[in-house]
Amino acid sequence: MSPSRPIFHRKALAEALVRDLAGESFADYSSGMFLAAPRRTGKSTFLENDLAPECEARGWLPVYVDLWENREVDPAELIAGAIGRALAEFDSAARKAAKKVGIEKINLLRTLSWDFSKPQLPPGTTLAKALDVLHQVSGQMIVLIVDEAQHALNSESGINTMFALKAARDHLNRGNRPDGLRLVFTGSSRDKLANLVLKSKQPFYGAHITPFPLLGRDFVEFVTGVWNTRLAATNQFSADDMDYAFGLVGRRPEMLNALLTEVSVGLGEASNLAELLRTGALNHQAGVWSDYESAYNDLSPLQQAVLEVMGERVMSKQPFTPFSEQTFIEVNRQLELAGAEANASTPNVQKALDVLREKELVWKASRGEYALEDSSMAEWLTRKEREKK
Repeated sequence: MSPSRPIFHRKALAEALVRDLAGESFADYSSGMFLAAPRRTGKSTFLENDLAPECEARGWLPVYVDLWENREVDPAELIAGAIGRALAEFDSAARKAAKKVGIEKINLLRTLSWDFSKPQLPPGTTLAKALDVLHQVSGQMIVLIVDEAQHALNSESGINTMFALKAARDHLNRGNRPDGLRLVFTGSSRDKLANLVLKSKQPFYGAHITPFPLLGRDFVEFVTGVWNTRLAATNQFSADDMDYAFGLVGRRPEMLNALLTEVSVGLGEASNLAELLRTGALNHQAGVWSDYESAYNDLSPLQQAVLEVMGERVMSKQPFTPFSEQTFIEVNRQLELAGAEANASTPNVQKALDVLREKELVWKASRGEYALEDSSMAEWLTRKEREKK
């Protein structure tokens, strides 16, 4: 938004979610809180700058880990590392003194041997045990916040970690200490998060997914104020024009910033933002739709057809079953509309999905479910279909 990047805080939302976690509302998040919203719409900023501080204000201990930040590292290691770092924060002056004289290992509450020279948990230590120790040494309820949690489904160890967190939740919330652990999971795709909750064999079966509220008019007015303080009084952005622009870029803050920067480097007066957008003088998708279009145009007709069927399923909130007869019918229909040969079959659709995964357009859970890598692409696919008609 500006060189100093002022942060827009969503305190009311953070307070509401914390009340939910505390059991002070009608919502039941005892199984875990699952929040879904498209990528780059402000989830991570909110989690770190609003939700975590609000948890701290309650006297809770938030532990945050982003599984998207380093996709080369197994999600199981990232989660264990975050818990390990939180444990390390509680080494007392005595422990620090021990380290200074060369003692690398100590016992936390005589239950966990901790090696300060390594960021990970000791070998053989379960997440339940580590979280139990963290709860005891901190004296606080732990709120484990796992951002882009669907990436845990990319590996068997990641799935096992989800089951381990469920076990830790059950262990820490039972008996006379019902407030030992709360779990918060976010994801850029409702379809991906659904793989954690919808089937009886999934770790958090029975939990429900809550749409994460997108940034609204109050954010738009905040951004308008930030930009206008740096512009001449005779050259000001309108909040209405800003809101229109924000909608065009999928309510993504970074994309809005790109638009406003484009205006500021000489394309026109701030007051002409809406006109510039409507006449196409600005790249009003700020790279979002154009990136989708470029990726789509690089695909074969069959790959495009499979992607289009996946997009239709997202918009209709229907599951994507890649090798069903109905999917083959829909893929063939798309191929015929494109003037290509209808050749959907299990081997061909599998090859198309493999290519789509390589191009990072499609995501696959380790147990076989498929989903769009970025659920917002479904909106672009739908818009493209309308334009064809």
